[in-house]
Parts: sequence; structure tokens; C-alpha cells
Amino acid sequence: MTNIAIFTLTSPLHDEAAVNQATQLFLDSLGLDYVFCGNNYAAYGSHTLDLIYVRTGGTEGIFQRMMADLQTKSQRPFLLLTSGESNSLAASMEILSYLRQHNLKGEIIHGTTDYIRQRIGLLMQVAEARQQLRNCILGIVGDPSDWLISSRYDAQVVEQLTGICLSHIPMQELLGIVQQGEVCTTKKCESCEENIKLSFPVAYQLYSSLKLLVERHRLNGFTIRCFDLLSAVHNTGCWALAKLNSEGIVAGCEGDVPAMLSMMIARALVGHNGFQANPASINPETGEIVFAHCTIPFDMVERYELDTHFESGIGIGIRGYVKPGAVTIFKTSGDLSRWYIAEAELLRSEAKPGLCRTQLVVRLSDKQQANYFLTNPIGNHHVVLLGHCRSLLEEFFEELTR
Repeated sequence: MTNIAIFTLTSPLHDEAAVNQATQLFLDSLGLDYVFCGNNYAAYGSHTLDLIYVRTGGTEGIFQRMMADLQTKSQRPFLLLTSGESNSLAASMEILSYLRQHNLKGEIIHGTTDYIRQRIGLLMQVAEARQQLRNCILGIVGDPSDWLISSRYDAQVVEQLTGICLSHIPMQELLGIVQQGEVCTTKKCESCEENIKLSFPVAYQLYSSLKLLVERHRLNGFTIRCFDLLSAVHNTGCWALAKLNSEGIVAGCEGDVPAMLSMMIARALVGHNGFQANPASINPETGEIVFAHCTIPFDMVERYELDTHFESGIGIGIRGYVKPGAVTIFKTSGDLSRWYIAEAELLRSEAKPGLCRTQLVVRLSDKQQANYFLTNPIGNHHVVLLGHCRSLLEEFFEELTR
């Protein structure tokens, strides 16, 4: 199915044959896969991306008469495509100004062929992500951890802006599923290797139980108050979360809802997982930061080792090693009113004692952005994404507020 539709605005004063010829040349140069609807707006709002191609000047009044009807078909920003021929840019500017006067969102897509193609591609990615997030259900298994005193969220605002529904699930429901599996909890051993070996059956049962919980509640992802598992089943959820994330189910730690939202939004936009971690150390002079946690999606790593959970010394933790290269650091607040996006380079993975098991050393492209962590952070957890994707993330949030 073609997901880009092109509608047209054309003044009757212009020669139709000449305009059609110019239109074909312009659209062919963009190399897009699209459906051409012309001046028939019956299907407006039904595609992933609807572009209004302003072909000539003298079309402002035509748009004005249509605007109310178009608003009923779509609540998305008006995207005005123009080649600049036949005073089309001037008409687009008048239309956009009119939209702004009526507190409506819009944008003129104009420039070189490469710019227009890239801009439409970026808008398409964001639109597809917005579709994916709509009616998405994210579970909160147990309450957020007690120490997350600033990591609040507004479920109503999140659903209004993105369509994501937050669903509370009692921890006891998960524990009930675990107990039905008849896997005995393990006791801590002197040997780390022996402890891991004995802990694995419960770790796998936690994975199976969480997967059943996901299916039962039709979740696209969840965050869990995982430290409760230490006393309840004498194990951790680190292995289960690493495996579930690698299977495409967003799985977050510590009941951190803003971190889970960050992971879900990022996955919808870039199509792969993120590493939820907290900064363990920061060098403001170089922009180097160590991010650490005891779980990481298996599909993010080149290899991994099993260890115990750092804080408790029990259960199974994951020490992952990630290939050096481009990364992006990302976090949004629980009401989506703030966000932090910074591109960086992953320098190396480490395995130092005294830290959570997976340790990634990154260097920010702009070392000044390290000041954010020391002056105005959005909580402690942040998400490390493979690749540079700042422009895509920024466009998503700019569209929320545009």
C-alpha cells in the first residue's frame, strides 16, 4: 500500500497542460512512491503522509474554502509541498501565515530535490512511528521504585499526545504466574559460577512468566519494579529483560515509566532497542560518560557474559560488550514536556568492579551537553541508542509541540 498521497492546489488561470507537465517533471525528480490524488480530497487524512502540492500562485482562496473540511479529515499538520514555480512559494507562505493566525500547525516543504526528498523521508518515519504508538499499551508491573522520586508521569497527557495507554499490573499477578511454574527459588552460594548456574532456572521462569503477562494484557512493552524480585524469588529480572528486549518487547527496569516511554518512542522511530542505564561517572571537561546497568538487550551486543546482579550479588546479571561507534543518548520526561537528545561516540565497553555489570564509555559530540547531567537532568536513567538519530528524535518531539 502506498503511504504517501499528493493532493494539488492549482489556479484556474494557469494553463492546465503546462502545469501538469511541470508537475510530472517535479514529482519524478523526487523519486517518491506515492499516489496522486490531484484536486480530489476525498481520501485526505487516510494516508500515513498527506502532502498538499501548491502548484501555482492564486490558490490561497481555494485553500481557505477547503480548510474547515480538511480539518475534519485530519488533525495532523498541513504539509505544503512546492517547487517554487509559478509563484507557488509565495502562495504557500500566505497559506501558512493564515494557518498560524488560526493556531493551526503547518510547514512548507521547499528546497533542493535532495532536501525535499530527505525531509519527506524524515516526516514519513515520524508519521509511521506515531501510527505504531497509537493504541500502544505499556504495562507498569508493580509501582515505580521508591528511589525514583522525580520520575513521575502523566498518563492522560501521554495518551493524548501519543495514543500510548499506560496500564497498571499488580506485582502479585506476575509472582502468581512464576509460582505456577513450580520452579524453586535458589539460595545464594559462595561461588559466583555456582550461583549463576543455580539461578538460571528461575531467571528463565521469570522470562516465561513476563512473556505470558505480556500476552495476557496485550502489552507492547512494560517496566517492572524488579528489585522486589530479590526478596520474592531470590533472583533478578536482568536476563529476562535482556531477552524480551531482543525479541521486540520493550522491557524496562525499576518501574521507571519515563525511561520506558523513552525506550518505546525510540524503538518506534529507529526500529531497534535501547540500553536503559544510569550515568556512573561524568567528565565535564572531555564529555566522557560511563553508563552502566545489569541488563542490556542481547541484540545490541557483540558478546555477553553472565554474572550476578551487582547490588545484591545474587541472580543473573548481564555484562554486555557493544561494538564501538556512533550512539545517541536520549530521555524524555513522564509528561513529554522535556527531552534530552545528544549524539556521541561509544569508545569502549568495560568490566570494572564496583559498578553494574554492563558498562559503556561514551564521549559526547558536544562536551557542553554534559552540563545537563549536572545541572538539570531528567531523572537518572537514560537510554543509549545505536547510531546517530538526533534529527529523527527531535522531529518527533517538535511535531508534538508544533
